[in-house]
Amino acid sequence: MSADGWIAVVVLAATVGAMMTNRVSVELCMAGGLLALTLAGVVDVEGALSGFSRPTIFIIGALFVVASGLRETGAVAAVANRVLGRPQTAAEAQLRLMFPVALLSGFMNNTPIVAMYLPIVSSWARRIRMSPSKLFMPLSFAAILGGKLTLIGSSSNIVVMELYTQYLGTVEIQGLSSIERFWGIGAIGLPTTIVGTLFIVGVSKWLLPERKPAAGLAMEARKYTVDLKVEPGSPVANQSIEQAGLRHLPGLYLIEIERDEELIPAPGPEFHVRAGDRLVFAGILESVVDLRKLRGLTPVTDQVDKVDAGVTQRTLVEAVVSHSSSLVGKTVRESRFRTVYNGAIIAVHRNGEQVNAKIGDIELRPGDSLLVETHRGFVDGYRNSDDFYLVSMVEGSEPVRHDRAWVALAVLGALVAGMAFTDLSPVLVAILGAVAMIVTGCVNGNLVRNSIHWQVLGVIGCALGIGQGLVQTGAARELAMLMLEVSDTLTLGPRGVLFVLFLIASFCGQIVTNNGAAVLIFPVAMETAQGLSLSPEPFIFTLMVAVGACFVTPVSYQTNLMVHGPGGYRFEDFGRLGIPLTVVVAVLTVAICPLVFPF
Repeated sequence: MSADGWIAVVVLAATVGAMMTNRVSVELCMAGGLLALTLAGVVDVEGALSGFSRPTIFIIGALFVVASGLRETGAVAAVANRVLGRPQTAAEAQLRLMFPVALLSGFMNNTPIVAMYLPIVSSWARRIRMSPSKLFMPLSFAAILGGKLTLIGSSSNIVVMELYTQYLGTVEIQGLSSIERFWGIGAIGLPTTIVGTLFIVGVSKWLLPERKPAAGLAMEARKYTVDLKVEPGSPVANQSIEQAGLRHLPGLYLIEIERDEELIPAPGPEFHVRAGDRLVFAGILESVVDLRKLRGLTPVTDQVDKVDAGVTQRTLVEAVVSHSSSLVGKTVRESRFRTVYNGAIIAVHRNGEQVNAKIGDIELRPGDSLLVETHRGFVDGYRNSDDFYLVSMVEGSEPVRHDRAWVALAVLGALVAGMAFTDLSPVLVAILGAVAMIVTGCVNGNLVRNSIHWQVLGVIGCALGIGQGLVQTGAARELAMLMLEVSDTLTLGPRGVLFVLFLIASFCGQIVTNNGAAVLIFPVAMETAQGLSLSPEPFIFTLMVAVGACFVTPVSYQTNLMVHGPGGYRFEDFGRLGIPLTVVVAVLTVAICPLVFPF
């Protein structure tokens, strides 16, 4: 191996070692590794930055915007919530989550699937009182497993198949039919997905740590009292409280229902809600925000509709009334709050005390925390006002545009069709999808900037640059050939060689991305098949599965990176579950592949 090759290996080892300490952020470790390779002259500046100009970066960035449009319109949440339901155990929750995600991943890029599911699963975890760490890693692994159901399920599948098509032009071997090309990987991917999912569910109790306590159990948190009206045509209408999902938001209680001037205190779970009912809730801020996003529930006060701000510019703000405020001693109605501040008070918190009055009749006191629906400029406009001690925007409180849900789903359908059934560039299709989300009003400019996970894109760009260094110096190929030579000395049979090939390809996939590993190991796989006088097809499909088996580290695949932070995971958590899962998938692949594609 050349000197540059050894430098690349040492830098890679140091980068991975730094990440394993959990003391330095993943993005800083990756940027440091790439900078070290550049300063050492292993890769030039153009090569180091080439990862950031790869189509993958633009596709993922655009898909984040598409996912944001689906989230902000409530389109995916409406579908996913019906599938996810209200499981009683962690195992049931994982099953309800993983199988639909795996199925979707077989026909579209798994990155937007995970991006769309992240906020849904986060909210779902709060409702079912479960730690998100029990769900986010299974979410990523299900998306990876499902990518092996069809040829278009993963970009690495297409890379391997294109390389094999080129290879067939140099040798006299009968090629695969179109059906075998598209569905062949599914003959291996379907059983590995089913068994892999069941394995994760079965062992996660012991191998998947709980890094965060179940959200929403903090009963000492600040509570608000909020009145909401059931609109005609609301999905909540004519359903029981249990069916409507009004009992499962943590830290939130349905105090009473007012119907035709009759008060029904503490209604039971079987009580049916009707259009026109006034529902009075008391609960923590996060759950009040979730409640406001349910379609067909609107604040009782008519002041919300009079706020001078477009739907896309609205947000919720917390404002604490000061002792010198002109609001003190006045009711909300008398204060003319909407006229003076261009905002509507929808809930009030008062030192843990339940405020038993309609919003307009509440007399304001110093220290009251007001939950206000208003425009985005409210915080800057009244941050230094004598009327309030504190003014802050509530994160993630933008109103859901339910009327645009069908538009968002149509854009998603067009995007999937464009990527799966046309010859258009995936980059062009993804960007057109993002633009369509913005033009149709599914997501606005402010949310576009916030919806793109810049840290994830940065890490991926750095990882591609480091992988480029390993390939250019020949370090990755030397490592792969060395491992293959060791396996040859053990005189393994054809299945044994396939198993070693799987481990080599999977190992390379962890460090040079799945596509990089596919390009790197393909010639090794073909040379091995030729040397053993065996059909190359078992090696081709084993390689397809292996390079995508990126379960061992958070930086081995973009969906792992996406769930790493939200799940609160440590670097080694992925290996605890990912290593045995990789072995299970390897054994299944080596057992099934020669049966479908004989040697």
